[in-house]
Amino acid sequence: MIGFLRGTLAAKQPPSLLIDVNGVGYEVDAPMSTFYQLPETGGEVTLFTHLAVREDAHVLFGFATESERVLFRSLIRVNGVGARLALAILSGLSTDEFQRCVSQGDALSLQRLPGIGKKTAERLIVELRDRLPQSTSAAALPVGAAADPAREAFDALTALGYKPQEAQRLLKRVADRADSVEELIRLALQSAGAQ
Repeated sequence: MIGFLRGTLAAKQPPSLLIDVNGVGYEVDAPMSTFYQLPETGGEVTLFTHLAVREDAHVLFGFATESERVLFRSLIRVNGVGARLALAILSGLSTDEFQRCVSQGDALSLQRLPGIGKKTAERLIVELRDRLPQSTSAAALPVGAAADPAREAFDALTALGYKPQEAQRLLKRVADRADSVEELIRLALQSAGAQ
């Protein structure tokens, strides 16, 4: 899996980017929210990535922040939402705006996005209401920035399939007994197994 790319921005034409990483040109599709944060062509860029492997192609998607990538991955798990629609959602709403729409059941705001009708908006709300973390501010850190150990442990637990509320509950139970991300995760998993 390719976790992130750091290189020179060789070309950009929405939704596609070409990033030169030590002489290898990576074609990357990105939402407009990422495009707004890009430097001029020739500048250095770092993007979180998601590699989609299909029968006919390997497609690399790039994101300016981890929160965008987390939301993209949540979106493509929803029945009827593919990568292109997920990019359109990220292009039309910030991660915080999308979370607000889901938590408040605001289907009308979601329907204003291209490609989203009433049924898709309702499906997004129902399927993602319990899966999205309550805040994306810690996940909005760029690649290489120091992150909060509790947030990193939370992200790891949700990646393992725990619902956000369950992950938060497990971490609260062991927060005062751990000094590192790894220890937090280990103790939280032990706590879950002891139930």
